[in-house]
Order: sequence, then structure tokens, then C-alpha cells
Amino acid sequence: MASLTKKDNSPYWYCCFTTPDGVRTKRSTKEVNRKKAEIVCARFEAESKNIGTKKPKIVSKKEAFSEKNFNLDESAGASRPSKKVEKKEITKNLDSKIPPGLMKDKWDNHRFNLKLVNPANKRKYNIIVVGSGLAGASAAATMAELGYNVKCFCYQDSPRRAHSIAAQGGINAAKNYQNDGDSIYRLFYDTVKGGDYRSREANVYRLAQVSVDIIDQCAAQGVPFAREYGGLLANRSFGGAQVSRTFYARGQTGQQLLLGAYSSLNRQIGLGNVQMYSRTEMLDLVIINGEAKGIITRNLLTGEISRFAAHAVVLATGGYGNVFFLSTNAMGCNVTAAYRAYKRGALFANPCFTQIHPTCIPVSGDHQSKLTLMSESLRNDGRCWVPKDEEIAKKIRDGILEPGAIPEEERDYYLERKYPSFGNLVPRDVASRNAKQVCDEGKGVVKSGLGVYLDFKDAIDRMGEQTVRERYGNLFDMYEKITGVNAYRNPMTIYPAVHYTMGGLWVDYNLMSNIPGLFAIGEANFSDHGANRLGASALMQGLADGYFVLPYTIGQYLAEAGMDEIPSSEDTEFLETQREVTGKTEKLLSINGHRTPTSFHRELGKIMWDECGMSRNEYGLKTAIEKIPKLRDEFWNDLKIPGDSNSLNQSLEHAGRVADFLEFGELMCRDALQREESCGGHFREEHQTPEGEAKRNDAHFSFVGSWEYKGENITPELIKEPLFYEEVKMTQRSYK
Repeated sequence: MASLTKKDNSPYWYCCFTTPDGVRTKRSTKEVNRKKAEIVCARFEAESKNIGTKKPKIVSKKEAFSEKNFNLDESAGASRPSKKVEKKEITKNLDSKIPPGLMKDKWDNHRFNLKLVNPANKRKYNIIVVGSGLAGASAAATMAELGYNVKCFCYQDSPRRAHSIAAQGGINAAKNYQNDGDSIYRLFYDTVKGGDYRSREANVYRLAQVSVDIIDQCAAQGVPFAREYGGLLANRSFGGAQVSRTFYARGQTGQQLLLGAYSSLNRQIGLGNVQMYSRTEMLDLVIINGEAKGIITRNLLTGEISRFAAHAVVLATGGYGNVFFLSTNAMGCNVTAAYRAYKRGALFANPCFTQIHPTCIPVSGDHQSKLTLMSESLRNDGRCWVPKDEEIAKKIRDGILEPGAIPEEERDYYLERKYPSFGNLVPRDVASRNAKQVCDEGKGVVKSGLGVYLDFKDAIDRMGEQTVRERYGNLFDMYEKITGVNAYRNPMTIYPAVHYTMGGLWVDYNLMSNIPGLFAIGEANFSDHGANRLGASALMQGLADGYFVLPYTIGQYLAEAGMDEIPSSEDTEFLETQREVTGKTEKLLSINGHRTPTSFHRELGKIMWDECGMSRNEYGLKTAIEKIPKLRDEFWNDLKIPGDSNSLNQSLEHAGRVADFLEFGELMCRDALQREESCGGHFREEHQTPEGEAKRNDAHFSFVGSWEYKGENITPELIKEPLFYEEVKMTQRSYK
């Protein structure tokens, strides 16, 4: 017997009836009047009996009541006539959707040609944004301002605690306020060259174009950028550039920019346009008919597993640097959201492209759980050096000599010596490898031997201590609190550490992954930085994607998809995905072994750093690929998690993230093994110039390496997107 019911947020009556095969089904009548709905419902029931006679073998509700039979979809929307909805395929054919035309015109023309959603219709769309850092907060605030209904999720207790807050040095923009020869084209060129010609050219040019708008946006929000004496915004230099284009707020640029985005987000939360879910972690992606239509989450305080549906899902979940255990990332940073999307069909691009930052406080012992970044901006005025003589270095390590006692002629300012044009402002990958090289030669100046000096004596003599305090005061204070050393009186000691990841989910020019409806922005995608990110470009990309790119491009997908009602979170796909999430959680808790999640994470991090860190080789990568599955098996047999899943349980949180790292680490090593070249942060020892520089292989590896998940314990498939350069000629990078 057929009956009528209503769904949440829908004005229409839904017909519930049972087919001749016993399958209980629910269909939209598209009627708000109950009497008319009863007539339509009776017709649905009669049609189902006819179909049941013709097709006795009906496997599932989805097959039995497809559009082939009814030309009506159960989730058809309120404001559109019924239309044929086909299952969209998760494509493996990588169409980057780069628009035609001159490079300088591509983005402007593309914006004009994108389909639009009119303001009244925007209110009928729901969008999920996962992550509330610079990319996520700016995207959520901007799309809500446009009229979309946004749900934003973060695992922190507040959006303002996103890891974007830790960025220190600045944000690039081609404003040319210094009149020193900067331009959009120069920023574009520097970024492509800095990425060692492994980024998508059109995306980088767009990034350079919108960079100028970011500064205006943030200044209007009240971000307190540093200013010159006359009141104009100040700039400083960063690595890989010979112009001053970096805007900054002392050493707190990320924090101040995030507060600006956070204020915009809070305004939309107050207006009811954004629903904010803090202390909530995404644990899986829901795919319906080949499209991303929702997520499964866990409330980190109560343990409640919830289902959320939307027209589109945006991942702004940052990078995966914590696969190395010790990194400059916050301890909560993880790969889980992106990796779960990968396991649902999203391609993961260039996972081996990780950035090692040259100016971090050196490791002090096994007790550490993270490392501390010292801003790249310090290399504006600080000079990197080690003793020329290994014996002198040994005396420094033993505490016999102080750095101030070493005369100038006994010091090796190795970056200035090797790269006279750029000096201490070479890109991060170059500075990091050179620091490692001099330490490998026995010239390290800390007890472990892994540390070099960053000296500000010349800058203080030249500008005065007060000027240095104004520029870097909070960084010097932070350094003294951690190390006990006054950097105004003695050089800082620094050593490279994992800081950023250039790899991420594959996206096209519209920032959409190969799964329709799934977008990735900021550090969560791969597109803008190639094999090495230049300093002060992460903040630029996050805000460019969130404020100025995604709000345009997501409209194209939504306009094409139509205003169909979002699926119900009670649909089979949601319930099945939730069961899988719950099952995995229960499995983690049931192991009841002896080792903590941290012990497994630390062991994995050592494997990754030793074999897939600052330098890599075939033997080491193959060794890692052998070790990681064994460690993963031990994890699933000897893990110990105290407590249960129905309350705050940080061990359970960490265990779920480590489980993903144990799979993802192997993927990183496979990607590094197949890329038989050195480029940017990916340095294969077998492929270097006689001078020890990275040696690319453009003939065979000028592509984006995207990996498709094939199943548990099955080798993933590599899918290549060729890289083409219209504007920039690919050459061997030189910073000499």
C-alpha cells in the first residue's frame, strides 16, 4: 500500500511504496498539494507493477527505479522540471580544462565563459567545506557572502586555531610597490622556476594575477600589514626572488591573515549563512552516482558519528607533512580527509613532492614530538655559515669554542660563496640541501652535528638592534624561549625540517578533482607549486583559491548539476559509508595490543625521513616499501588504545590518522621511486649535476604523476598528466 511522507527542507510530498519484488522505495511526486500527490503516487505504484512484470530480476532499488524506467529522479529538485540524471563516472582521463588563448587572458576569458548561478538560486545550494584555515575560512566566508548555504568543519576547538596561524614570514603579491622591477609576469616566472618546472603553468599565472587582489582584500579587513614611515605598505624579500614583493605583519603574518578570514567567517556564522562544526573530523567521503555528495564525521568530544549531505564538497584540509612524525606542522595535521577521498576514487598527485624548510630549530632529542620553524624572512638579514675547518666545528660542538671567537676568514658563508646572485635567498630546496651537505662534511655546529649558524651580527651593526627588533622581534623572543640563547648576541642555530607538501589531490583548472563535485583548495591540492614552493606563496595560494578562484569555478559545476535536492543522509550510500567508518573505529579499539599510536608514528617517521626525506635513492626507497607494510601489519595486531569511542579519546584520533599515514607513506615512496630524476624538493642521489644540483629529466618526467587507488594491498596505478609550457622555457635552474 502506497503512502505519502515529507523530507526535511522539501516542499514536496514523497511517495513510499513496495515493488512486486519487495523493495521499499521512496519517490518525489513534485507536488505540494496532497490530493494531487496521491494521484501521482498511485501512478508510480502502478508503473512499478508493470516494470516488475517486464524485468523480474531487479537487483537493487537503484537499478529498479533508474531514469531509464521513469525519466524521474527521486532526488529531483524543486525549481527545475524533471530531467534525466545519469550516473557520472569518476574519470581517469585527466582533462585539466585549461582555457585557450593568451596566457594573460586565460583567467579573464574563463571567468566570463563560466556558467553562473543567479543570486536567488544560490540559496538553494548546500556546500560542505572541510577545513577552516586560510583556504577553508576564506572559501566558506566568500561563498556564504554570495548566498550559498555552507557547512564548515574543523577538528580544532575554533577555526582560528587552524595551522595557517603558524605561518610567519609573509605573503607574496606582484604589487611592485618598491618599483624594483616586479610584475605579474615576474612573479609567475619566479614561481614556475622555483617549482623546477613541475607545476601547471596556467594555474600559476592565475595565482600571480589574483595575488594583487589579495592584499587589497586583507588590508580592507584590517590585517595589520607592516608599513613604511610614510604609511605605505612595506615589503621584504624571500627566497627565489630578486625583488621585494613579500607583505608581512612582523613574524605573525599567517595569524593576522587568518584573523581577517576568521572575522569574515564569523560574520557569516552570525548571519546564519554558515553552520560551523568545530571539534569535528571528517572520516570519509560519500559518493552517489559517481559524484561527491557528502561526508561522514566524528564529533571528537562525544564520539558521535554523523552524516552530512550537500551539493558539493570542498576539501581545504592542508598538507601531509606529519607522515614524517617530526615536522613544523601542528601535531593534529593529517592526511585523513584527502586520503579517504583518494580511497573513494580521487587521484593523488605528486605525493613525493615535499618541502624541507632550511631554517628550523635543530632536533634536540628523542623526546620531541614536533619541530619549530624560524621564518624564511630571517634570511633577508641573517647570514648562513659554518667553520671552514672541521676541527674548529668539533670544538664548537664540544663547547670549547664560542661562535663569536671564530674570525671572519675562518667562516664559510657557503650560500653566498656558491650562489653570489641570490646569496642567502636561494629557494628552500637549494638552501636545505646545502645545509645538509656542509653538515655531512663534518662542519655542523650543534652536538648532533646537524645544525648551521644563522648570524645577525652584520645586520645589527648595519641597521641597529632596534630595527632588527621591529622586523623580527617575536621570532627572536620565540627562539630564546625554546633554546635559551639570545640571538641578538649569538647566532641562531638552524637545520632543515619538513614544512610543506606540494603534492595533493589532483584538480583541474576549476580546482575540481576527478570526482565530480569534489573540490580541493590550498595545500590540499597539487596545482601551483610544482616540486618546490617558494617562500610566502602558501598564504598566497590559500587565499587566492578561497577568495578569488573557487567562488567562481564552483558555480560552473553547480549550474551544470542543477538545483536537484541534495540526497538524504538516510540514503543507502550514506548508511553504508557510516557502517564502514564505525567498523574501522571498532576494529582499532578491539586490537588491545601493547604499543601506542605515537610509537608507530615515530617509527614510520624515521623510515620516511631516512629513506624518503631530504635525499632519496633507489635502494632506500625500495627498503622503505618493504618496511612500511610490515610496520602496518604490526600496527593492526599490536596497537593499544585506552578508553572507548563514545567520548574524547585523543589516542583514538591519533590512531586513525596514523593508520592512514601507514598506507600513504608507502604511496609517497612509490611515487619517489618511479620519478627517476631530481627536481625541486625531490632529490634522487642518482640524478645530480657534477656540482650537486638537482638534475631533471624533462624528456621522460615532465608530467603530473597522479595515483589511483586499486584496493587494499594492491599496487596503485600511475596516471600521467603531461605538462606543457607556452610562456616559460624549461631550463636547468640556476641561482648563481
